[in-house]
Amino acid sequence: MTGSFRILGFLLLLLSSIAATQAAPDLRLATTTSTENSGLLAAVLPLFEAKYDTKVRVISVGSGKAMKLGENGDVDVVLVHSRADEENFVAAGFGVNRRDVMYNDFIIVGPKSDAAGILGSDVLTAFKKIAAAGSRFISRGDDSGTHKMEQSYWKTAGVEPAGLPGYVSAGLGMGEVLMMAAEMRRYTLTDRATYAAYRAKTGLEVQVSGDPKLFNPYGVIAVSPARHPGVNHASALQFIEWLTSPEGQAAIAAFRVDGEQLFFPKTR
Repeated sequence: MTGSFRILGFLLLLLSSIAATQAAPDLRLATTTSTENSGLLAAVLPLFEAKYDTKVRVISVGSGKAMKLGENGDVDVVLVHSRADEENFVAAGFGVNRRDVMYNDFIIVGPKSDAAGILGSDVLTAFKKIAAAGSRFISRGDDSGTHKMEQSYWKTAGVEPAGLPGYVSAGLGMGEVLMMAAEMRRYTLTDRATYAAYRAKTGLEVQVSGDPKLFNPYGVIAVSPARHPGVNHASALQFIEWLTSPEGQAAIAAFRVDGEQLFFPKTR
């Protein structure tokens, strides 16, 4: 009888080992900080993981750094919001199967006092007023999608921000920049989703919103297996298909912070 138990134990151990080796490898996702800081990933990823028995390992950085991880083959898929860079990433052969996923918008937030008087302005007028008033502004300064959009607004407004006395380049993620802006009583450009998650902590108020120039689309891209044969391309494609499917899109639409929808399925 003892021998039988030993054989049974050995067989169970063997089956467990086989099952472990057959389990889907982890999926490495590099994504912008807004999807992490807002709480979206915590709400959406468990649904994908349960359906496909795949663990998603998240690296939350700015969009530029996320795509650099993709270029190096350090991740399998990227979820970012910097359209021109996304197109260049694919054109250079680093990414394949890019899909539109969702959108929200950027906003300018700041203290209630609104020293530069930008409330209700369009985005370019707001940036000009901030510069003219010498008001304080905190930039992400991290090559993120938000940082690049901010830089494009300054350029279109005809302002060189580096020369402004109140301009600070933080080199930090969105949540940290919002906390800095609250502590230092400065303006900043943020995506609406991260602001909503940090609103109660910061007390910052929305000063500028609704300008079509503030439109903020997100895309998902698989890292090219031709460039990096070791990537988990099968799971990356599964993730892209699921995220852009009716099920994935419904999960995105269902995500709320304080009852407010912060991401909207696919781009217009």
